[in-house]
Formats: sequence, structure tokens, C-alpha cells
Amino acid sequence: MTPRLDAIGLVVADMAASLAFYRALGLDLPADADSAPHVEAALPGGPRVLWDTEDAVRSYDPGWTRPQDGAGERIGLAFRCDTPAEVDATYDALTGAGHRGHLKPWDAVWGQRYAVVLDPDGCAVSLFANAA
Repeated sequence: MTPRLDAIGLVVADMAASLAFYRALGLDLPADADSAPHVEAALPGGPRVLWDTEDAVRSYDPGWTRPQDGAGERIGLAFRCDTPAEVDATYDALTGAGHRGHLKPWDAVWGQRYAVVLDPDGCAVSLFANAA
């Protein structure tokens, strides 16, 4: 199976303000999500939008810093893999081909096998699969 684009992730300073903005654009987001560190919304056709607070990102990527003057990561692409082994294999294939690994595969607390590589422009591309 080929990994497929599944989600677009946003790193936000203020979850409530960000969700209010996207609610105004018609996304169905629960009101109690405003204080959550991670929120997801399905879009028509299957892709999802994911929001993570800056603190949530720092919990698994201690080196992450808020972008300054347009530099840094606030948005990323996420590709779903079928299995945890496919996350590892895809990460190894990409880094083996010379692309920069950002976060080696790990078992995330939210129940996924997860890894991050950087595209040629330095944009984060997440690879993930359900852990079970």
C-alpha cells in the first residue's frame, strides 16, 4: 500500500481562538474541544484537519519553537500508513534516500506509531498508523 495524504495539521497558540475561526468557516467542532491539546475534524471526502497546541507539540518535540518571521513549522502534512511497520519502513526509505528525518518513529501516547520527516523545503511531513 502507498501512504496517502490523510490530514493537514496546524500548530496553534490559542486553541479556542483557532477553533472559533474554523467554526466560522463551517467546520463541525465540539464546543468542549476549546481547551483540548489536540482536536481533529473530518472534512468532506475523507481528509482531516488537526489542531495541536504549542505546548502539546513541545511535549513530544522539545526542540520545537514558535516560528519567527515566517521561519518554522506551523502546518504539516500527515500521511496514513496501513501498519506501524509501514511507518518505520517509509521513514527508513525516505531518510535512506537523503531526506532529513525530524522525529524517528515512536509509539505516541495517542495510540499511533508516528514519525516526521522534512520535505526539501523543510516542511514537516508526518507518517502514522494506528498502533493496534
